[in-house]
Amino acid sequence: MGNQYHLDQGKKHLETQALWAQYDLPPNYLVTIVCGGIDGAPFGTDILTKIFAGVVAYSGNQSCYVNEPKNISETTDGWRWQTCSEMVMPIGIGNDSMFPPDPFVLSSYIEMCRSLYGVPPRHHWVTTYYGGHLTVCMQYAQLIFQKKGSHCLDLRPAKQSDPEWLVMQRKEEVKIIKGWITKYYTDLLAFKK
Repeated sequence: MGNQYHLDQGKKHLETQALWAQYDLPPNYLVTIVCGGIDGAPFGTDILTKIFAGVVAYSGNQSCYVNEPKNISETTDGWRWQTCSEMVMPIGIGNDSMFPPDPFVLSSYIEMCRSLYGVPPRHHWVTTYYGGHLTVCMQYAQLIFQKKGSHCLDLRPAKQSDPEWLVMQRKEEVKIIKGWITKYYTDLLAFKK
């Protein structure tokens, strides 16, 4: 059992790393730092030593590394509730990745949501309530592509250290949203006539 436990812990850690890859945030770019440690290991270095080089790059060279358990924050719990109640995201790991397959199974997801919150997920709400799936080909799609940054970075609070491209991206988003609001009120006035 001991070896299986350690394998399961390692798998959970890798799953966490896969999620972290979405959040390589400036100004520190911590994921880039970890990857730099791994990639900077000498040629021929074994995989475990490369992983440790990533840990050292991230945490510094210490005699002991403690990975303390974290309490679940209100944000995490709220996000879990939202994904159960209205915004189901069928994310899984297929056979085409370095990670062990872990497919999204809707029936299991429904059971988890019922168990945690007593609600069945509305897995069609994205298409029926939120307007469907946005694609690049849509005539009126207002998409902003950014090669830098990471998932939801533009939605985080602004900081003095934000790079100029991020400041400009946020300004462009505000301009687009103001356009939506203006159109809404224009349409509302037209309907009242």
